[in-house]
Amino acid sequence: MRIIVNLKAYRCDPVEIAQAASSVTADGVSIGVAAQPADIAAVAEAGAIPWAQHVSPSGHGSHTGSILANSVTRHGAKGTLLNHSERRLTVANIDRAIEAATDAGLLTCVCANTPAQIGAVANLGPDAVAIEPPALIGTGTPVSQAEPDIVLDAIDAARTVDPSIDVYCGAGISSPDDIAAASDLGADGVLLASAVAKAEEPATALNELIAPLN
Repeated sequence: MRIIVNLKAYRCDPVEIAQAASSVTADGVSIGVAAQPADIAAVAEAGAIPWAQHVSPSGHGSHTGSILANSVTRHGAKGTLLNHSERRLTVANIDRAIEAATDAGLLTCVCANTPAQIGAVANLGPDAVAIEPPALIGTGTPVSQAEPDIVLDAIDAARTVDPSIDVYCGAGISSPDDIAAASDLGADGVLLASAVAKAEEPATALNELIAPLN
């Protein structure tokens, strides 16, 4: 299972969290840290698997303020989130961002609100999709337990398009039971944020979260 810890723009120490992620081990578990662009290199140096929180649907050129896929790759990023509920894109720009990220050698995980949207973005060819009902984000109520049928329908929608695509659960993942429920439903990974980014001891929080997977 892949776990991606999204640091968002929280007041936290990305190096401490990266060190925590690199110290936690469990069979078949990969932990990535999605950091602010300026922190990606530091996360990589701390031994974690860095992810970008977003890359722009553009390449080199007159694009002031853009986050280039090639740039985050140079700083060590291995993957990128796209279309997170806090950074929505049009379908056309999701398509362009996937292309830019893929050309730069990044894995891509595209977030979507509903199973129908999961099916639509799966058609664009990302490596993974993540089901994240916006109403549950930050609530501590995980979609894997509150609305398990949404997860099952999202997995079905993605696999109908491409059987090899990974499907992650996001929104409200905050406990070991949440991760166990996501795994039991057939999810390949989870996206989580505050449960680790706001934890007083990130390593302890991560070890507790992945305990059901050991």
